[in-house]
Amino acid sequence: MAHFIHSLADWWHQQSWLQIIAFVTGLACVYLAAINNIWNWPVAIISTAITIYVMAITGFYADMLQNIYLTVINIYGWYLWTRKGLQEIKKPIIPINGRHILYTLLAVVFITPILGYLLITFTAKLNYRPPVFPYLDSFCTVVSLSAQVLMARKVLENWLIWIFVDIVYVFIYSIKGLDIYAALFAVYTVLAILGYFDWRKDYRKQAV
Repeated sequence: MAHFIHSLADWWHQQSWLQIIAFVTGLACVYLAAINNIWNWPVAIISTAITIYVMAITGFYADMLQNIYLTVINIYGWYLWTRKGLQEIKKPIIPINGRHILYTLLAVVFITPILGYLLITFTAKLNYRPPVFPYLDSFCTVVSLSAQVLMARKVLENWLIWIFVDIVYVFIYSIKGLDIYAALFAVYTVLAILGYFDWRKDYRKQAV
């Protein structure tokens, strides 16, 4: 046990401070979102802003673009949750509907191949580092962005989408040696499961 703790400490010290800050704020924002706390949005902004840089220097360009968008959508989500004043900070949770599902599927089917192709084409033309898993990375990016929009809209099933895509990210980051992000998304998966059940409980209370 002592050897395991020592190895874990060594691994932690090998990580960059930027990745550690992204790790801590990433966990914090998901936990705050899971308990329906409005402060998840500003904390998420810190995490995504750092991740933009990390993904840019490691060749995960779709993830870089995703986190640029997430920074914007986090600002939007923060505004959306507070626009009705302090007395109405917690917007009601709603179930997913056919329109949500249709828009999500259309985004995945049409945007994923286009984004993957553009990543390959433009990085080659600009002599940048080749993109990592361009189409799989693009798929995860589109799914994540869709889930983020659904979260901002307080759609209950956004957590089920996060569970799926977080598991895929654990696989991707493990293969490419981004261990701290693989660990982060493993924890994200657990928090997303907890978030789903917590939101479902609140949703049922609303119905009553």
